[in-house]
Amino acid sequence: MCRGTEVYDGMKTSLKCHCGQRVLRRDVMQQGYYMRQYGPSYVYIKYRCSRCKKLGEHFVKQEEWEDSVLTDQPTEMNASERTRLSDLGSITLEEMREFHRALDDLDTLPDFSEKPSEQ
Repeated sequence: MCRGTEVYDGMKTSLKCHCGQRVLRRDVMQQGYYMRQYGPSYVYIKYRCSRCKKLGEHFVKQEEWEDSVLTDQPTEMNASERTRLSDLGSITLEEMREFHRALDDLDTLPDFSEKPSEQ
C-alpha cells in the first residue's frame, strides 16, 4: 500500500517521507515518467523509507526534476567536528526546557553587529 503521494509544483532540493526522513537513491524502488498529452509531465518516484519502512511516492514536474535530488549532500564538517558532535548525543528534553527558559528571561537581544575588540 502506497501512502503519502506528493505532487511538487516548485523546485525542491530534496524529497522527504512523511516522517521527515530524506529519500535517497538507495530508498527508491521504482522511478519512471508519467507522460501527459496536455499539461506537464512528471517524474514518478516510489520509495520505502529507511526510517519508518513505509512505502511512499512522489510526483515531480519533469522540467523541475534533477537527479541530484536523490544523492546525499556532503556536510562541511570535518572528522573531528563530526566526532565531537556525535559524542554530545541528542538534545534532551531538559536541555530544551532550559533553553526555552533562558529565552523567556532574555529581555533584549544582544547586538551581534559590533565586532569584538581585540586585545
